[in-house]
Amino acid sequence: MTPTADFEIFLTAPPGLEPVLHDEVRTKGFGHARAVPGGVTIRGGWPEVWRANLWVRGAGRVLARIDQFHVTHLAQLDSRARRVPWATVLRTDMPFRVEATCSASRIYHSGAAAQRVETAIRETLGAPQAAEGSILVRARIENDLCTLSVDTSGEPLHKRGYKEAVNAAPMRETMASLFLRQCGYLGTEPVLDPMCGSGTFVIEAAEIAARLNPGRARSFAFEQLATFDSEAWAQMRAVKSARPPTFPCYGRDRDAGAITMSCANAARAGVSEGTGFHQSPISELTPPEGPPGLVIANPPYGARLGEKDKLLPLYRAFGRVLATRFAGWRVGIITSEPRLAQATGLPFLPVGAPVPHGGLRVSLFRTGPLA
Repeated sequence: MTPTADFEIFLTAPPGLEPVLHDEVRTKGFGHARAVPGGVTIRGGWPEVWRANLWVRGAGRVLARIDQFHVTHLAQLDSRARRVPWATVLRTDMPFRVEATCSASRIYHSGAAAQRVETAIRETLGAPQAAEGSILVRARIENDLCTLSVDTSGEPLHKRGYKEAVNAAPMRETMASLFLRQCGYLGTEPVLDPMCGSGTFVIEAAEIAARLNPGRARSFAFEQLATFDSEAWAQMRAVKSARPPTFPCYGRDRDAGAITMSCANAARAGVSEGTGFHQSPISELTPPEGPPGLVIANPPYGARLGEKDKLLPLYRAFGRVLATRFAGWRVGIITSEPRLAQATGLPFLPVGAPVPHGGLRVSLFRTGPLA
């Protein structure tokens, strides 16, 4: 694969949020974007891979699809993997590892499949294989079709590089950005999270408002590939898209420690000027000055039935405050429990399918502008 080659690039998304990621990818100018189970595919070359890692907020990883072929037994996989031009993508001095998945295929043992691909790369390229190798090659065999990809991200993309302090069960930044987009947030209105925890929603919203690239403060696995051009990458990163935000983004929490944590994370992200965090219980929640915007929250939803029952008063109080004080504001609430959301008494729009988060399945309950 040459630096100018055109190939398929796969951006991963939580199941159920593929259409939201597709919308983001299209608005950022990537060609041939298509929503598929588990993410979005685009076409392009290595500059598009770099740009996707740097620009796209909702993607969990960016995979460069290297080759695709039909296989029905392990010997065939070994033979076919040896014909892949690995030297055009991988470096001989960088340790690699292989992960495989098999589904509805005659090759059904993922460990054996991974071993065959590992051996093919090691013996044809000469690169060292290591359990903790910094370059990950993925082999997916589905319906006897093998797709070989290189994970170009390395660390998952929700690790923006600024969040050192987190609270219990934090929302991943990638998922938070997709929920913000689902609520119609594009960076041109105020945002308020009344239960902000470590500040994820507020900081994501502030970065969107300031047009800051989500990958600006971190490194990526593609920097260790044979296709990497450090000069072209430096030029890409040097392009400044930032702008002064139109409106601030606000975080509130009854816990003083959460406010301290959020302020520190916002400072590391470089959005202190576009955010405001204050300690406040739900009962004292009032709209900030300025026009209506979006209230978004990831309230506690409890792991056991008794805990859920104890949370009903919190949701009822939250709903009353929003209904009586936040006319014109839209609301987004993420919870695993429809009963808790309904306890707010808010006029929710039709709810989509739940999405996986932290071992649970959560849904976004959202409203139009409150009367």
